[in-house]
Amino acid sequence: MSFSATNLAQPLQLNTASPRSNDKPSLLPKTSSFLGSTRNFRPTSLSANPSHSNAHRRSAVVAVSEAVKEKKLHASTNLLITKEEGLELYEDMVLGRSFEDMCAQMYYRGKMFGFVHLYNGQEAVSTGFIKLTKKEDSVVSTYRDHVHSLSKGVPAREVMSELFGKATGCCRGQGGSMHMFSKEYNVLGGFAFIGEGIPVATGAAFSSRYRREVLKQADCDHVTLAFFGDGTANNGQFFECLNMAALWKLPIVFVVENNLWAIGMSHLRATSDPEIWKKGPAFGMPGVHVDGMDVLKVREVAKEAIGRARRGEGPTLVECETYRFRGHSLADPDELRDPAEKAHYAARDPITALKKYILENNLATEQELKAIHKKIDELVEDAVEFADESPLPPRSQLLENVFADPKGFGIGPDGSYRCEDPKFTQGTAHV
Repeated sequence: MSFSATNLAQPLQLNTASPRSNDKPSLLPKTSSFLGSTRNFRPTSLSANPSHSNAHRRSAVVAVSEAVKEKKLHASTNLLITKEEGLELYEDMVLGRSFEDMCAQMYYRGKMFGFVHLYNGQEAVSTGFIKLTKKEDSVVSTYRDHVHSLSKGVPAREVMSELFGKATGCCRGQGGSMHMFSKEYNVLGGFAFIGEGIPVATGAAFSSRYRREVLKQADCDHVTLAFFGDGTANNGQFFECLNMAALWKLPIVFVVENNLWAIGMSHLRATSDPEIWKKGPAFGMPGVHVDGMDVLKVREVAKEAIGRARRGEGPTLVECETYRFRGHSLADPDELRDPAEKAHYAARDPITALKKYILENNLATEQELKAIHKKIDELVEDAVEFADESPLPPRSQLLENVFADPKGFGIGPDGSYRCEDPKFTQGTAHV
């Protein structure tokens, strides 16, 4: 499977006969492929007339069904994964789901504060992409960032402690739910405002190419994954960064986690063309649509996209159609989405689907999978106990990383923090 534009002899037309969503009344005509289906996607160009296409701007758009078919044709077995790979994927997805379920419990018990956005239902995207990366590769996330951090290797103890606001968290308790960061594992942050992580990811990808080509670090083939949602795909940073990444052939994969809802706004009501993948070819990069509820399909597309980036062939835009099983955040009563729609996607649970694949292909036994659940339950319980027993950040940490001059406004001449002087809050302290 390849997304290379050279594979196209002539651009083919996109079949848009079937609706993309069974969403209720929409302001837009439903002219795109039904959610969760990729059967209508084929290599295509955005131009209706081949003579109007610029050859150098043509990019392949490959249906994941074609990717899976091609792999089967060239493999000695029909299996898409080995036993070891299957168990790794399953364990990572179970960890993400169990961790988030525990977060909900802890939030309602008053152990966490502020907004907490859970990832339940979208595990196939995080696992399918991040488990193919190296430690040196970078991941840039959104406010829904717990599971991305876990998939990248950040210990559950550190993530849970950060959610508890404790000093043992990956950001020493100062980031919280929406701002996970780990220098060690190259998680470059969760970002509360949509779209603001995309320029950071583009910068990281530029750094990788600069180190390789200018600083002559031949072994620097690092790739950046930029995760964001369907709502973000309407923001300016997205388009600016697609242009820059394509122009400079940056080693980045733009991963759209299209869960169909931007808080309470249906994707079809907010986007002039709901097929986000088509924005890739518009900037001269491959655009790919994939069933984000199937980790094996996501993984096949991720392999090629990450491989292209690592080989220096430039960026890829991947739209993963997925669905969140909970409200936008734990403060959202989730009353706007149609119960039938929620039930439809609940029946397509990505963890259940992977379990079925593993068992039907005799990759593992039921007992082995139960052992994974037991292991993860113990790991998550340990993370909670560790976070609960960890100390709160000291007051002396309050102004760290705030002022550039350590002897400036925040810290007095004697090294003590001005905010700890009672006169400071009274307005009578000498500054």
